[in-house]
Order: sequence, then C-alpha cells, then structure tokens
Amino acid sequence: MTIHEFDYFHQDRSVNPKHVDSLVHFFESGAKEPGGFGFGVEIEHLPVRVGGYDPVTYAEPDGVREVMTELAPLYDPDSLYEEDGKILGFSRPGIAVSLEPGGQIECSLGVAHSDDDFAREYAQFRHDIDPILARHRIRLVNYGYQPRAHATDIRIIPKPRYDAMTRFFGRTWRLGWNMMRCSASTQVSIDYTGEADAIAKMRVAAAVGPILALFFRNTPYFEGEENPWPLLRQFMWDGLDPQRTGLPAGLYDDNYGWAEYAYDVLATPLMSVDLTHTPEYRGDEPIRPAWHDNAADVYPDRELNKAEITHILSTHFPDVRLKNFLELRHWDSLPFERAQRLEQIVRGIFYDAPTFSSLEGFFAGVRSVDVVAAKADLLAHGTEARPYGRSLDEWRRALHAEDTRDDVPGDPEHPDVFQK
Repeated sequence: MTIHEFDYFHQDRSVNPKHVDSLVHFFESGAKEPGGFGFGVEIEHLPVRVGGYDPVTYAEPDGVREVMTELAPLYDPDSLYEEDGKILGFSRPGIAVSLEPGGQIECSLGVAHSDDDFAREYAQFRHDIDPILARHRIRLVNYGYQPRAHATDIRIIPKPRYDAMTRFFGRTWRLGWNMMRCSASTQVSIDYTGEADAIAKMRVAAAVGPILALFFRNTPYFEGEENPWPLLRQFMWDGLDPQRTGLPAGLYDDNYGWAEYAYDVLATPLMSVDLTHTPEYRGDEPIRPAWHDNAADVYPDRELNKAEITHILSTHFPDVRLKNFLELRHWDSLPFERAQRLEQIVRGIFYDAPTFSSLEGFFAGVRSVDVVAAKADLLAHGTEARPYGRSLDEWRRALHAEDTRDDVPGDPEHPDVFQK
C-alpha cells in the first residue's frame, strides 16, 4: 500500500470540479516548446530616505505615492491600476511596476530570452525612476528586510486586498506584518513543456531553492538589529500560514499533478475574496477577508474566468508557485548584478538538460520531510549545514554556483554591510 500525503490534506473541504478544470486549463495554457522558453525576474526594492535608513511610506510627503504618480506617464496609460484615485501600478512591454504592502517598489521584468533583455529593461527602469526618486530624497535599497524600520511603524498602502491580508495574517501566525511591511524579495520565473515537466521542475526547485537562498542571502538587519537567522525570508514564510506557504501539499507523491495543485489551492480558505470581476456578484463588498470560505463557497458554479483564477492562485505563497509558468520565490531582494547571476544559475539548472537530469536523478525518492529537514538544517546551521548529506561546497559545484557576486553590496552607500 502506498501512502500519499495529499490524501490527508483538506479532509473537510470540498471543491467544485468546474473550478479544478479551470485551473488545470490555465496551467495547460502556459506550456511551451523548449525553443520558446523565456524567464522573468521580479526585484522588490526598499525605499529609504536619503541621508539615512528611515523607511519611506506611501502616503507621507515626498513619499512613494508621489513617485508613482510622476512615473506613471512613462508607461502605458491603459495599464494604470488605481484604488480610489491612488496610483498603485502600471506596465509597458517588458516591464511592470507595482507596490508591495509596505510600499516596496517592485519591478517585474519578462518575458526575457537573454541577459541582454534583462539588463536593458532593468536599466531603463532605473533610468526612468532614479531622477524622480532623487527629487523626493528617496533611494532604493536591495536588502531582504528594512534596515532600520519596525513593522508596526509602517502603514500599508491603500489597497483593500492588503487590508484584508493585514487582518488575516495579523491573527493567524507570527511575523505576518513583518513579511508584508518590511520584507523584499527577488523571484525568478521559468517555463515548462507540460504537466510532467512542470511537476519535475517544481520538485527540484523546492529542494534546491533554500540552498541557493543561503548562497544569495542578503538580509543583514531585522527590526533595526543584526539579523540572527541565516534564512530570515524562509523563517518568516514557513511560519506565516502553513496551509498556503512552504511546500505544496503532496508535491513529492508519485501521483501528484496539476489537479492536485488546483485542489489544494481551491480547498484552502481564501484569506481574501475578490469578486470585482465576477459578473454575478451584486453585493457591496467585493473585496473582503475570508477566514473560512474556500473558492467553492464564494465563486459561481461555472468555469472561472482569468481574473478569478489569477486572484485565487495569488492567495497561495508556496516556495514554488504554479501559474501558467513557475515562480520560484525563495530569495532576498538582490542588487542587479546579483539578481542577474541568480537568474543565470536558475536557467542553467532548469534549461540545461544534462544539469537538470542529474539533479532530478539525485532527488528521485526524496520526500517532503527530507526537504523540510534540509530547510531546517540551513536555517539552524547556515554555512555549516549539510543539506541532503552534501557540503555546501559540493552544492556550489553541483548547481554551478561557485560565483554568486558576494562582493556586491545591497546598499552602495554602505559597501561594507553584508549578511553574515
């Protein structure tokens, strides 16, 4: 008899089969031939005041709101995203700019097909935003956590979804507000050819992501003091809400597929409901917290539309998130040179067939508890850890990560500050 972990999740929750089909069709729509593979990179930046490390929030004078208002005309006017007249995001071909809950400025780049694509788009983003930042005495820092701020000192941006998340995460587990208001990340997205390829990549990515996170660690501070955790980002997310973070439920079961991922997302309480693109909705609160409701409790008995699918998937934050691409979410905010090196390593792992085949073979038979144990080893022992029984030097060679640009600081004004 084979025990599948997934069978023991969500025992009292039902899902709508039409909703499962909707998500599976969405995943299928992302399949690409290897020759068409690209990648995406998201870099979140921490805004601080020139002359120090005081955090800059959205609504304060000379704050993030004014930066976004002045930057918006350089982007496609049809892409403008506003809430109550407040500009929160916009895009143009190759780049999107948005805000995280604490006013962190996120630059999303993709789909790129070369380092030149990535470098060109990021350089254009900085060319556009840096003069505006200078006028308002703001600079952007690439650390995994605000260097001097306390989470309770930062107000979230005026977005109903983030208000719902604040209320939810403020009560469900520890460090929810810290994650939302003060953290910043780098994320890399990759493509897949179909279901089997996507699941294989998810398994390898979940296993090696924490190792790369240690190699690219970049969080010298936490709540104004020296950060004591080798992997603060992992510590925050794993403790945030286990039903929607960490490893996807059942990922290493031998029968795991897209339907199981869909079921997991749909069965979990939504955290926040968004019915703004649900034509049947006639209420007066389209965005609200959802403490117990899952998708079947909220959305109509029909196939879901793209906006509904996108929202539902966005309420889960696993280490590797399945959309119509794979989003790898392990890493601290990095300066451009280190972010570029990270994406090169990621592409080498997942797009170089011999490298990926070697890693897939190594992790054959690995269970979720083995990955959890490796994550705990890295979190507890840092550079002395031996994940999966290998030294970190061995892993550097296996992942072709000998050079991770460790000498590039997250804040050029403090070139001697690095996470220990």
